[in-house]
Amino acid sequence: MKILKLGIPKGSLEANTVELFKKAGWRISYDSRSYFPDIDDDEIVCSLVRAQEMSRYVEEGNIDLGLTGKDWIIENDSKVVAVQDLVYSKSSARPAKWVLVVRQDSPIHAIEDMEGKRISTELVNFTKRYFRERNIHVSVEFSWGATEAKVVEGLVDAVVEVTETGSTIRANKLRIVHELMTTNTQLIANQTAWEDPWKRQKIEQIRTLLNGSLQALGKVGLKLNVSRENLGRVVLLLPSLKAPTISSLYSEEWFAVETIVSAGIVRDLIPVLRDAGAEGIIEYPLNKVI
Repeated sequence: MKILKLGIPKGSLEANTVELFKKAGWRISYDSRSYFPDIDDDEIVCSLVRAQEMSRYVEEGNIDLGLTGKDWIIENDSKVVAVQDLVYSKSSARPAKWVLVVRQDSPIHAIEDMEGKRISTELVNFTKRYFRERNIHVSVEFSWGATEAKVVEGLVDAVVEVTETGSTIRANKLRIVHELMTTNTQLIANQTAWEDPWKRQKIEQIRTLLNGSLQALGKVGLKLNVSRENLGRVVLLLPSLKAPTISSLYSEEWFAVETIVSAGIVRDLIPVLRDAGAEGIIEYPLNKVI
């Protein structure tokens, strides 16, 4: 039997990745001490790999398909196939940013002010390249963690750190000087695996269903019945990915309407639809939108 070797990112992306696969149709299970999760697909074997290392293992062929941040692919300068952008993270459904951060009272107000200064970051290779390409001479050191604390304590002049909302930066009385890169999760494949017809088909299946699950986040389906007299008025109230589906009921004077809307508007939308003449309104969750 042919097998696809799948890498699941261990760490901050882990829980959300497992949940995304669940919505896509694959159940991944493991205990906290295992690095080889079980998956309910005989054609896939899973490994837990740190996101920082994933692209290297995919490039080398130890893993056929993996999920990691675009930032770590760039950091490792890995030659892999970027199969699909999947915009999700540990705390939001939007891209994260790597930013240059200083103390509030720092004299540094622009990236050019970093000449001769010292930076701490996990993203060492990218940061060195970024400043070198701009002819700004800086000293860049690797941070093993608690990166923001180093600039708070005055151990370095600045840090290059990843943020989604900026809340931690503000809480520590720090200031963003410059944005270096926007990043998001990517589904990546080994080049040889991508060229293998069977593995390519399996990868495309996974890509389609994962992306469909992401598209469904924050959306719900609505079904309702409405009379011919009120149909036009109700349809005009419906925001939709496309035009709503309208079907005739047994009675020629009534129609069934179905659509997909943002979950955040439903509480306000349903009373308005009811007042416009909609009846039998049903809201249902979505796993995928493809």
